Amino acid sequence: MKIDFAPVQVPMHRRLQTASVLQWVYSFLGLAPTCIFLYFYLLFTRFWLVSVLYSIWWFYDFDTPGRGGRRVPFLCGLSVWDYMRDYFPIKLVKTVDLDPRHNYVLGFHPHGVLVAGAFTNFCTYATGFRTMFPGLTSYLLMLPLWFRAPFFRDYIMCAGLVPSDKDSASYLLRQKGGGNAVVIAVGGAPEALDAHPGTYNVLLANKKGFIKMAMEHGAHLVPVFSFGENEVFDQVQNPRGTWLRWVQENLQSVMGVSLPLFHARGVFQYSFGLMPYRKPITTVVGRPIQVERTPKPTAEQLNDLHQLYMDELSNLFDEHKADYGIDEDTHLNFV
Repeated sequence: MKIDFAPVQVPMHRRLQTASVLQWVYSFLGLAPTCIFLYFYLLFTRFWLVSVLYSIWWFYDFDTPGRGGRRVPFLCGLSVWDYMRDYFPIKLVKTVDLDPRHNYVLGFHPHGVLVAGAFTNFCTYATGFRTMFPGLTSYLLMLPLWFRAPFFRDYIMCAGLVPSDKDSASYLLRQKGGGNAVVIAVGGAPEALDAHPGTYNVLLANKKGFIKMAMEHGAHLVPVFSFGENEVFDQVQNPRGTWLRWVQENLQSVMGVSLPLFHARGVFQYSFGLMPYRKPITTVVGRPIQVERTPKPTAEQLNDLHQLYMDELSNLFDEHKADYGIDEDTHLNFV
């Protein structure tokens, strides 16, 4: 295989863009295991007290992730995220205003491999969410598994990440006065297995939990589609019914996380590696669906709102797809 090496003379801003994305990829793939190893390693060194004191703090702080986390605005506004935004680049598009007197559930589609669009738009200040939607605070839901990793849990809470369980989301949505936007990558880890370039499969046909939660709290639903999310990584072909897909789905059911076999480019060459491609991602925030508070929705009410949400997401995709080079005959495929 011929290796396409990066040029030696590269502008400094592009080197900084690559470095920012490299640290982000490492944070998602390797930082949690590193933190777990460090926690136990310190117990057998003269620095054992660090892990002991952290354990005490962890016990005291255990419920914080499910109570809105602990965002640190200074870290969300660091210039490292501006470099990450410009690497792809990533852009946030607003279609209408969102009234900050309400709480919202933003359904993010598709998940992609590493949800680069969701993280950059809703966990950092790089793309201007705060200025586009003044008065709203976004919270991206992440697998609860990651909040069990010592040290790592504190790091991800700094960006406004909270566990993707009902209690965590409900805590934010029942806050009076509004102003909270709970962002859910609805397809979750299973949808990452379908994140192939040029595909528009959305795992939504039987996903109704977030709809019911919005009805129970009277939170307005907002469909969000991230154009280009599936384009930044290649993935080994794994059609449903193949042995590879069977192994991946079974591992996902046991571990809670999916294991897509993805690849793209490297740091110093463009032929292979785990760095994403420099391809644009544009996240479009759609029109809100007004939701009346219904503590105990019937099956018919739930199904009707779910269908309305799918229709609005399809309309959002169809209205904007031509702007991002998608063929007119291409439509979302709900799985």
